[in-house]
Amino acid sequence: MPTKTTPIRTPPSHTPYDGSSKLFTIGLKPLGPANWIEIDSHLLPYLAEKRRLYGEIPERVFVEEDGTRDAQQEVLELLAAHLLEKFPGSYRRTNAGIEAVGAANDLPSRFAGAPLAAASMLVQEDLILMRRGDNGWRLAAGSLCFPSSWSLLEKFGKPLQQIHAPVPGFGPGTRPADLINRMFDGLQGQAVERYNWSIQSGDALYHPLSNVERIDRATNRPSHFPNGDVKAHAFIRVERQTLRKLPASGDILFTIRIHLDPLAVLARHPDRATLATSFAAQLEALDPDQLDYKGLTSDRDRLISVLNHMARDG
Repeated sequence: MPTKTTPIRTPPSHTPYDGSSKLFTIGLKPLGPANWIEIDSHLLPYLAEKRRLYGEIPERVFVEEDGTRDAQQEVLELLAAHLLEKFPGSYRRTNAGIEAVGAANDLPSRFAGAPLAAASMLVQEDLILMRRGDNGWRLAAGSLCFPSSWSLLEKFGKPLQQIHAPVPGFGPGTRPADLINRMFDGLQGQAVERYNWSIQSGDALYHPLSNVERIDRATNRPSHFPNGDVKAHAFIRVERQTLRKLPASGDILFTIRIHLDPLAVLARHPDRATLATSFAAQLEALDPDQLDYKGLTSDRDRLISVLNHMARDG
């Protein structure tokens, strides 16, 4: 299984574990158009990792339904216009449209004519296309090179309530599941964003998990850190997610941007005491089902101990 990694950053770009974005809540907030996409100094390493994954495991990182190419093209055109205006130093026009300066954009031939694949090679975000049908909003196409413990193939073609079925409190028939459907239905011109976060061992961007693996993990509850050494191996994985309704197709584009930071970076943060205290409190508040879902049942107490130590030192 691929284990390539990307450079890490200091200090963290986003700290939703400060209490501003609590786990297992919806937490959507309005997003200004100028802030839709995030580009930073790690753009080229992210794109290189996407290119590697497209070459090695293409069927696991890209899916599309028939009839989605027009919407995919709409995504590509919206992104191109946005990137050329907002980040003129990082992008340039070409005969084919647009490219990231310094990036190798040649994808395997199987992706020729798939605009969403081309769009994905412009940005650090993963791109998921959601389409409304008789059963609600379903995953109709997607480029997912950096999954946070889920499988694109398992979610492909499924409606939102089935996609979120493994999430504690978000399964079919729950109030949060109904709220999410209504939010998708009501989304118009205003883009929105939310944050999610988790802890993982190591800094791999490609971090998938099948339903079978999730059940096995919850049953056996192993530690995911070598020798249980949280301090040395724990990375904070922050997901910045955005939702934007496409004006022509009416589909919704769901973007997911991954930020990875070693847990130890908090020790150098000027607000480390506040961040570590909030982080520890939120881990303490997770119930058994939530801990199993996050894969933290065996490691929660170790993480809290490290964070409390940081808070005292702060």
